[in-house]
Amino acid sequence: MGIMVQKNEDKSKLNEQINADLLERAARTSKEMDPDYVEDSDYTKNLKKTGRFAWVWAVLIILAIISLIIIFI
Repeated sequence: MGIMVQKNEDKSKLNEQINADLLERAARTSKEMDPDYVEDSDYTKNLKKTGRFAWVWAVLIILAIISLIIIFI
């Protein structure tokens, strides 16, 4: 005597078990590694605002890109 089993039933049960396991692992790791990024905020204490002449750097970069295009064409 044999048991009649459809392939879809086995796959769906296996998929349900795998999904449940993955959800459990994801929930466990999210609780363990809940970053708050507070330790990374120390570097912002000594930062300065962009100066008045920051536009000069933008113009120089644009001119450099234009000159490279002219050289290689």
